[in-house]
Amino acid sequence: MANVIDHLPELEGDESLYVGKLLSEFSDEQASKFASVYRSRRKDPQTILITCILGFFLIAGVHRLMLNQIGMGILYIFTGGLCLIGTIVDLVNYKDMAFQYNRGVAKEIQSYI
Repeated sequence: MANVIDHLPELEGDESLYVGKLLSEFSDEQASKFASVYRSRRKDPQTILITCILGFFLIAGVHRLMLNQIGMGILYIFTGGLCLIGTIVDLVNYKDMAFQYNRGVAKEIQSYI
């Protein structure tokens, strides 16, 4: 029974609870494999926030592309972040967007292990 603090101490909040629940089913060796793959594939919420803020000054939608939302990313690029309204909404919801992406990544990695 693995502990999330031992393998992924950088996780916070809901993400830590969710990953901790997944890791509770793994042995220490499986948890180490999971942690190394998850650490390399997860998106940091601060990175999503920074790329979302860049949408106000440079190119909107980069954060959507980073989250594998290719269609929405292209739509944001061509509409200027849906006239900046979508970028403002994403700025408010950046943690949830990162958590949704990371949860999908965790489930995918869990199926491999």
